Amino acid sequence: MPSPPIQGAFRTDLRARAAYAEGAGIYRIVPSAVCVPADVDDLVRLTRWAAAEGVALIPRGAGSAMGGGNVGTGVIVDLTRLRERPLAVSAERRTARAGAQVTLAELNAAAAAHGLRLPPDPSSGRWATLGGMLSTNAAGARTVRYGSVRPWVRSVEMVTSDGEVIRLERGVAPPPAAALTRLERDVVPALHAEATAIAEAFPHTRKNSSGFALDAWLESGDALDLVVGGEGTLGFVTAAEWRLDAMPAATAALRISLASLDALGDVVAELLTHAPSAVELLDRTFLDLVGRAEGTEAVLLVEVEGPDGATAAEIARAAGAGVARHALRVETALSDADILRLWSIRHAASPILASLPDDRRSLQVIEDGCVPVARLGDYVRAVRAAAAARGLDVVLFGHAGDGHLHANLLPELSRPGWEAAVASLLEDVTSTVIGLGGTVSGEHGDGRLRAPFARRQYGDGIVALFRAVKTAFDPHGIFNPGVILGTAPPIAGLKAGSGAVALPPDIAAALRDIERRGGYDRHRLDLADAGSHD
Repeated sequence: MPSPPIQGAFRTDLRARAAYAEGAGIYRIVPSAVCVPADVDDLVRLTRWAAAEGVALIPRGAGSAMGGGNVGTGVIVDLTRLRERPLAVSAERRTARAGAQVTLAELNAAAAAHGLRLPPDPSSGRWATLGGMLSTNAAGARTVRYGSVRPWVRSVEMVTSDGEVIRLERGVAPPPAAALTRLERDVVPALHAEATAIAEAFPHTRKNSSGFALDAWLESGDALDLVVGGEGTLGFVTAAEWRLDAMPAATAALRISLASLDALGDVVAELLTHAPSAVELLDRTFLDLVGRAEGTEAVLLVEVEGPDGATAAEIARAAGAGVARHALRVETALSDADILRLWSIRHAASPILASLPDDRRSLQVIEDGCVPVARLGDYVRAVRAAAAARGLDVVLFGHAGDGHLHANLLPELSRPGWEAAVASLLEDVTSTVIGLGGTVSGEHGDGRLRAPFARRQYGDGIVALFRAVKTAFDPHGIFNPGVILGTAPPIAGLKAGSGAVALPPDIAAALRDIERRGGYDRHRLDLADAGSHD
């Protein structure tokens, strides 16, 4: 492959490509090359080169996204080492402008000096880049009160497939740009004409990161809303301006133990009347894993915030009293130490899952379904039953306040046919999610994993509109092909099992260590350069 005319690194050696063959999630796909651009000018030159050569570009930040949108057979473009790394907080305006490679942890550290924060809090926030969060419309436990990333984005700076650098700002007419001209000419009339169909097709869940956000665009008219959640399929996001919020003065917590899933929907509905900042579900499968089931079908961990400690305590006690008739136990925590103790169970599974032997991997296959809150108990039962019918162990937890469930499958890799069982489970559970009025992706994006289900989720007409949006922004089809819109079998190219592509042993071990420890802040070229090049 010829090298593009850039200042940054462009590597085609096996070690570099192997180091970028995995992200979080289930896939191992060796790319054709790795590019680490030096600056935005490099991105412009790279994009024009790729369009001329017909080369696929796969934007990537820390690699912590679950859906497989950060791996592929094209050129991985690592955006974490762009020279310009803007991070400027305006306390007066409660905003921050930050480069796409800046992490959520870095932004919140800078904002905290002014008593501010960016509320969405994905569990990968220690290393997740803001560009990656924007691209997946990330969320987290606090979504129940603060929503996902989308409403917190004020503007986006990006490089389009035409090699143009543009800025999209909420409520402001966009600049002249070829991509936006095509969008206005070829897509906007169809979106307006199909407004009713869009409203009917999009799931009425508390959050959704599947497909392009046509519903959000119809409300705002801002092209920015198509880029948020676009998973790098529409261009390179290089920077964004974010709204910030005041940090809470005080918090309190509850731990609610339930003897039956029958009450789950009612309990969550009651809790939501108290405007909690988090409502997390630990299913019996999770409790069994950590040895804390004790006759309990589920545990809800609840966080509330207030302007002072007395108010937070009052809200917590009222919420606990409101659900007490449904619960085996309700525990309240008001001090920081007690809150940490109450929530400690939430983190107990990670070391266990990380220490599984090599023939018992944790795979995130049905890990992002979101259903109406009232149907959450039905969804938990359905996932348990589907897994049991195939002899697969599963661990369930998630954001109950949003009806959003994560699942870790624990297949035995030595068992013949486990891949087919997992593929069958994915098909079954996907149909269940959609049948319950839900979305296949609550906060992680479709990636490659859920792209084949777009038609099942939305129907042919809406998928045709998705394709029109993609073509307007990326007529050359160079940005992340197969993501959001794709038909490749989702259970293929796995990082586990006998079919996994062989990597240099030291790099394979280092990638496994990153997965186990959550070390996504380690730069992958450092792995490649730790040994001799091929």
